[in-house]
Amino acid sequence: MLDVRRMQVLRTVVTSGSVTGAAATLGYTPSAISQQIAALEKEAGTALLERVGRGVRPTAAGLLLTEYADTIGRQVAQAEAALADLRAGRTGRLAVRYFATVGAPLVAPAVALLRAAHPGVRIELKLSDPDDPLPDVREGRADLALVVRPRGAAPDGVRLLHLLDDTYFAVLPAAHPLADRPALRLADLADEPWVGSESPGPCLDAQLEACAEAGFGPRFVVRSEDYVTAQGFVAAGLGVGLVPRLGLGSRHPDIVVRRLTGPEPQRSIQAAVRETAPPQPALATFVQALRDAAGSPAERPAPTP
Repeated sequence: MLDVRRMQVLRTVVTSGSVTGAAATLGYTPSAISQQIAALEKEAGTALLERVGRGVRPTAAGLLLTEYADTIGRQVAQAEAALADLRAGRTGRLAVRYFATVGAPLVAPAVALLRAAHPGVRIELKLSDPDDPLPDVREGRADLALVVRPRGAAPDGVRLLHLLDDTYFAVLPAAHPLADRPALRLADLADEPWVGSESPGPCLDAQLEACAEAGFGPRFVVRSEDYVTAQGFVAAGLGVGLVPRLGLGSRHPDIVVRRLTGPEPQRSIQAAVRETAPPQPALATFVQALRDAAGSPAERPAPTP
């Protein structure tokens, strides 16, 4: 196999016209240059240089390898430039997995900021519902996933970055006897029929844990895995339910939304990244943009009645 570094030495000898000139250019001794050429000739199985007066000129084989060395040199330079662009976040790809209710309030503004800061980075967005996106993050198919997980409950190979606690609100039919109250205790809903708004998993767990803390288990009469549909069932008078703040973007006209106290159910929204992922400027920018979009609880006003 031909040694690429020796081919570059040959290229310098041919360009300079002598071993001495190549030695001066590369900072080697003439004998070191001669040894490199001799080793390359052994690898090639033929002579690569011939003497002409006080200098040398390439043989046909030497000229052939010099041309390839030129090509390799340009490709290496291009590779180094591309790698520098990638490390600096000027190029590359960022693969993001997210669920529906964080798309508009968190992902959209974060993508806009990333495009402004790193216009050469290609963004791959994919809805993860109903699949668990953490295997994609752990195995490198995604750079980041937005998930609902309890704080500190990171699985092996994944690091969780807390973004916000999304508070649940009570949704009731507009004509419900409790609808005239500005706020409700969760226990006020203990004897009510319930409309489920979550599929089994961390979001539903947050509701059930809060209900257990309030001393009851909800009696579900109908289940929906969609917030809009759940509001429709509530509006039809089938029961009451809980919907998180981020799920109240599309409000049914025939329901009322009330703040809950004692306890206040919340789901923890986090950004999941691979624990061993190398630093990426674009990823760091995207995470900070998500945090900016999430804001603080004081910056997120409660839904209006």
